[in-house]
Amino acid sequence: MFVINKSGLFCLIVICLASQIALADEIYRSEDAQGRVTYSDRSTAGSKQVGISKRSYRHQRQVKHVYDGDTVVLENGQRVRLLGVNTPEIESRHRQSESGGVAAKEWLQKQLQGKKVYLEFDEEKHDHYKRVLAHIFLPDGKHLNLALVENGLAIVNIIPPNIRYVDALINAQQQAEKQNLGIWSMPDYQAYPLSQISGNRKGWQRLLGTPQSIKRSRKYTRLVFNNNVDIRIANDHLNLFPKLENYLHKSLEIRGWVSRRKDHYSILIHHPNALIFH
Repeated sequence: MFVINKSGLFCLIVICLASQIALADEIYRSEDAQGRVTYSDRSTAGSKQVGISKRSYRHQRQVKHVYDGDTVVLENGQRVRLLGVNTPEIESRHRQSESGGVAAKEWLQKQLQGKKVYLEFDEEKHDHYKRVLAHIFLPDGKHLNLALVENGLAIVNIIPPNIRYVDALINAQQQAEKQNLGIWSMPDYQAYPLSQISGNRKGWQRLLGTPQSIKRSRKYTRLVFNNNVDIRIANDHLNLFPKLENYLHKSLEIRGWVSRRKDHYSILIHHPNALIFH
């Protein structure tokens, strides 16, 4: 535990936390009967938590094992999902393996199996699977989320409000694609026309098409390609996109996962990096 007397030195706590990133996530303020103020990393009777943003800090943790190319398990049993990226699936009882999945997992294992890492959080700390969401750094500063993309082992998958490092990730993906690295050289991930869309294709896909109209509802706004295919954007995310009219009647590459309901196909898009002009 650390305790610092008032003396106008609360800012010192912030400096210490920034430089010693393994410290606690919360700070508590206490005041005794004589008006003396102390700050501590432990809650005590009558203390109040001080609001300090976690955005500036990295937290040291120990990795127990690598689950797959974008998920690790910590020594305490927590699963951590790497933010901003997605790697192909590995085989499990729930799903078939996808091209490149084993390579991504093996690369990540070589980077950090049994090592201490630093986690950096964004706006949302957990996903709906209760996994921790984080950017992972090695002690030498290497950003593993970014390195996966740089090596063509992962694609960029931005889901707001977690948009930290988005520009660096997108630039890395553009370079990996230009160099035809990893998944960008694999037949399973080559772009194909929307006219060939099929329920038999699984996983992340690249499709080519030209939107003809816009359809709006309370929750989503859709770019409609034909009677059977559209892409949908949550209205809460529209502020990240240019005017959707800019996409109409333009040749686009759409990157994402295709969902199917009877004979209708839809692709949920979270960020404009998934829509590329051709």
